[in-house]
Amino acid sequence: MSVVVYIVLVLATGVERLIELVISKRNAAHAFAHGGVEHGQRHFPFMVVLHTGLLLACIAEVVLLDRPFIGALGWPMLVIALLCQAGRYWVIASLGRQWNTRVIVVPGASRVTRGPYRFAWLRHPNYWIVAIEGIALPLMHSAWITALVFTVLNAVLLLAFRIPTENRALAALRAP
Repeated sequence: MSVVVYIVLVLATGVERLIELVISKRNAAHAFAHGGVEHGQRHFPFMVVLHTGLLLACIAEVVLLDRPFIGALGWPMLVIALLCQAGRYWVIASLGRQWNTRVIVVPGASRVTRGPYRFAWLRHPNYWIVAIEGIALPLMHSAWITALVFTVLNAVLLLAFRIPTENRALAALRAP
C-alpha cells in the first residue's frame, strides 16, 4: 500500500511541476513582451531531463528494487518535501512575474528583495529548495540511489552552469 501512496505523491509532484511550467510560460511571454533576454538556453534541456528523471527514477527505484518505507526516515522526509513545496511557492510569489524556469532578464528591471530574497546570506533560495527536495522526495521511500545520483548531477548542473549563468544575468539588474 505504501508504494501506491508514494507513486501517487510523486505523480502529484509531477502535476505540480506542470502547473509551474504554465506559470513559467506565462511569465516568459510577459518578459519577452517587455524586452526580456534569455540566458543559458543550452543547459536548460539538461535541467528538464534531470528533473523529469528524478520523478521517474523515484518510482522506478522503489518499484524495481523493492525499496521499503521506513517510517523513521520516510515521515521526516515527507515533512521536508512538503516544506519544500511551500518554499517553492514562496519563491514564486516573491519573484512574481520575474519567476521563471528559464533565465530571462528584462532590461531595467530591479532585483527582488522580498521573501527569501531579502536575506543576503541566502543566495539562490530556489536552488537550495530544489536540492533539499531532490534528497527528501526519493528518501521518503528509501530510494537512496536516486537521491544520490540526482544530488550529484544537480550539483554539477547548478554549480557549473545554471548559477554562474544566472549570476551574470542578474548583474545587469538594477539594485533595489
